[in-house]
Amino acid sequence: MRATEGDQLVQHGRVVGQHDRVGEIVEVLGENGAPPYRVHFPDGHDAVMSPGPDCVVRHPDRAEGAATTWR
Repeated sequence: MRATEGDQLVQHGRVVGQHDRVGEIVEVLGENGAPPYRVHFPDGHDAVMSPGPDCVVRHPDRAEGAATTWR
């Protein structure tokens, strides 16, 4: 998994009815875009995360419809 500041980290809900959580990666703490990441969520919560298999990185700066999702 590789990310840069400004990318989105999407954590998929793990149980039925649980919504996905989308946060903005504000700092990459690993080398060459590798985890862990400091993530800011819209509810004001900040977390340092080493994403697991339930997470994907979205690159919103790319053209709409051509965004790449890395797992």
